[in-house]
Amino acid sequence: MPNPLIAVFTQSNDNGGDVFSPVKDMPVNLRLAMVLVMALAHPSLATEGEPDTVAVAEQAATGAANSRPPPIASSVDLREVFDSPSTVAVLPQLSVGEAAIQKEAKSVANEEAQWEPVRFLLSAEEILRHPNTTRRIMDVDIPPATSTRLIWKPSHSSSGMAVDTPVLVINGASDGPTLCLTAAVHGDELNGIEMVRRIMYDIDPDKLHGMIIGVPIVNLLGFSRNTRYLPDRRDLNRYFPGNPRGSVASRIANGFFNEVVRHCNTLVDLHTGSFYRTNIPQLRADLGNPRVADFVELFGDIPVLNSRGNKSSLRAAAVRAGIPTVTLEAGEPMRLQRDMVDVGVKAINTLLAKSGMYSKLGIWDKPKPAFYDSAWVRSNASGILLSNMELGDEVKKGDILGAVNNPISNEQIDIVSPYKGRILGMALDQFVMPGFAVYHIGIHAAKETLKAAARKNNDDSEADDEDNGGMDDSSGPGARSADELMEEDRYDDE
Repeated sequence: MPNPLIAVFTQSNDNGGDVFSPVKDMPVNLRLAMVLVMALAHPSLATEGEPDTVAVAEQAATGAANSRPPPIASSVDLREVFDSPSTVAVLPQLSVGEAAIQKEAKSVANEEAQWEPVRFLLSAEEILRHPNTTRRIMDVDIPPATSTRLIWKPSHSSSGMAVDTPVLVINGASDGPTLCLTAAVHGDELNGIEMVRRIMYDIDPDKLHGMIIGVPIVNLLGFSRNTRYLPDRRDLNRYFPGNPRGSVASRIANGFFNEVVRHCNTLVDLHTGSFYRTNIPQLRADLGNPRVADFVELFGDIPVLNSRGNKSSLRAAAVRAGIPTVTLEAGEPMRLQRDMVDVGVKAINTLLAKSGMYSKLGIWDKPKPAFYDSAWVRSNASGILLSNMELGDEVKKGDILGAVNNPISNEQIDIVSPYKGRILGMALDQFVMPGFAVYHIGIHAAKETLKAAARKNNDDSEADDEDNGGMDDSSGPGARSADELMEEDRYDDE
């Protein structure tokens, strides 16, 4: 079919005489310009079946954008000083701490130490037969043998509270599991921040089997204000796994859980005591979960406290998602305690060695963990608390743990231990009110006994959830049984 545009310019008059012909008598450039103008003004004149070049171009551009590969992380030396413009105003400038590390090494390499071969879950030879692959986290590809820094930011659903949260990632040269280390879910807990720094900055990616994801400060909003809570006074560790349409805390928890935590195969959540309490270094673990019970065996000589944890905590939510998780408690809030950091770093290094992820010369395979049930001893009076005991002391039933003194009447009320056990946590000397949790007594128990009791408690809890239609029955104390309230008392400092 002839193009109608050409026909317009080449037709003759009715008398057969020649008329002005643009095709013959106009310059080529001018003819082309007129053709384009008419085509734009009358698109219907275009030949049927010819492709729309503008639409084709747009489709090609869209397809190119969709097929664009994700960015690839560049490897950096995490030990080098890095000034991030988005976080320099709120992140602390922690010292290198070489003296503390040397002290730690000397304390291990003493004459009484008995060295034994490290027991690996997988032999090094078996792991080395499987080279690692590129792994993707937060839409960034991390090649093998790479250490890098990423930034996690809450999604647009909580963009008004968005803060760039640093995430340290090391993808080893060899294949293996992904271990996550999280700290400062409560913004005033500093010891875990230093633990993550020491661990992450001392790993050689070429010798690592698997991946380690370290988040030194999860609650950056609380940390920048030197407080446990988010700006809306909510406790972030009571909102996991979160809700994208919930409160600010729930939205932040949801984003962090889905974009970071779900990449983990195992997780260690680092904490300290709360509200001017201090804890001996210890693990909190749900021994009713077989995978968690096996996981705690890899930490060496450290007390293990059997507890499920608050059901909306990061630990409990991760366990429900199939990720073996423990809480490592050490020390008190608002302070950086090097002795507590040393113990926590040693426990995590033992975990890395015994799991076959990362081996260091000189890892001491200490005896197995000591297992405990626990209970809180609370104050029944208000006044100034003065303790007679130290953290970690063994106590007997009837021992006087401390006293509460009334500064007005000078009345003294003794606090007596109703249990035989070990002080795993305690309140610092301070003003206390009736009901304040003062001493956390660990009661020695066999692991198998704790596992059986934990499984029974978990089964009872699941049955209660089914009776309630799976709804959260946190409407008030009257909606919960006495056993549930007593169980909740275990988490006063978590």
